[in-house]
Amino acid sequence: MKSNLVIIIHIFICSFFASHLQASDRVDSPEEDFLSLAATPPMGWNSWNKFGCNVNEDLIKEMADAMVSSGMKDAGYTYIVIDDCWQVDRDQDGFIVPDPEHFPSGIKALADYIHGKGLKLGIYSCAGSLTCQARPGSRGHEFQDARQYAEWGVDFLKYDWCYNEGRNAEAAYKIMSDALKACGRPIVLSICEWGENEPWKWGKGVGHMWRVTPDIRDCFDCLFDWGGVVVLNIIDVMADLYPYAGPGHWNDAEMLEVGNGGMSKDEYISHFSMWSMLAAPLMAGNDLRKMDQETIEILTNKEVIAVNQDKLGKQAVRFMDMGDHEIWAKPLSDAEIAVCFLNRSLQEWNLDYDWKKQTMYFARDINIHKYEYDIRDLWKHKQIGTTGRNTKTTIPPHGCLMVKLSKKNK
Repeated sequence: MKSNLVIIIHIFICSFFASHLQASDRVDSPEEDFLSLAATPPMGWNSWNKFGCNVNEDLIKEMADAMVSSGMKDAGYTYIVIDDCWQVDRDQDGFIVPDPEHFPSGIKALADYIHGKGLKLGIYSCAGSLTCQARPGSRGHEFQDARQYAEWGVDFLKYDWCYNEGRNAEAAYKIMSDALKACGRPIVLSICEWGENEPWKWGKGVGHMWRVTPDIRDCFDCLFDWGGVVVLNIIDVMADLYPYAGPGHWNDAEMLEVGNGGMSKDEYISHFSMWSMLAAPLMAGNDLRKMDQETIEILTNKEVIAVNQDKLGKQAVRFMDMGDHEIWAKPLSDAEIAVCFLNRSLQEWNLDYDWKKQTMYFARDINIHKYEYDIRDLWKHKQIGTTGRNTKTTIPPHGCLMVKLSKKNK
């Protein structure tokens, strides 16, 4: 009887530890593994906004060099993305051919150079038969192209939507997604179909980010009669999309225009602040070789970037809309919250904000009526008060005040 009891206890102990090991050593599901490639919004640089089709391997190498020397790499920027016009043809076996004049060393050599800088290479293609600049697209070659990208050492694919010939967007992007998942190399997929087919509703698990508007223009608030959208247009589209963003699946507010010269310093600060609040990918689009100190300070503001890269992955909500004046709130880890007061008008905003009379829309872990919070200005890099008294300041036209609330003496 005693020996039987020992056997039973032994079986119980083995079963307990076996189940414990199975739970603790569980391998992530394929979808979790896929989403982990962009656990926070991707950060990098893309050639299109500044250079369009005028790309070559020397330019790309110089951008990688500048990303390192400017401090952008240290601030979190990772990807160097070659947009359209790097490809010219397909060979007799259907493989994509880089432009031999502008990329004579080939894409693999360029990837090796960029990897040697501690950065990652991104490339461009299109779900249509041609790209937007009428270069060979990937339609019908998705798995072949994905394998080629993997062999070259590509880490990121921007996948556009020109010459799509009436394809179903979700199905078309899923083909490339499946191809990348099968290519043997982790590659981030950026869905770029301009928000036409509401990719936020089907993009999670297909891509890691999806554009929500047409191409951005270097202006804060302008009207165009030839296409494109400006900063305020994009913010308004992003406002209702917060339920769709999270680790591994991001609403893409388009590339940054900071440093391209079309906006004022205050407008660029608002542009960068709101992209960070909205948990949007931070993809610079300027000439990194020729940045002035003002541009570098905006693009490398680590306190603002930390809001963008917060591990909770929450997108800000516009919890107060007063027309020309808006207040946005974004929950952060460690029971903190980022708040951005955005002045959309061409007049100064004489802010006098009583924290005790307001309720943050969704900040369940932060009760500003029960606790007192320190307020840190993320552009001045200093404490500017507490929620125990009103915040008073002047916000310039098209400017903003971006702050972080932290529980006092926590």
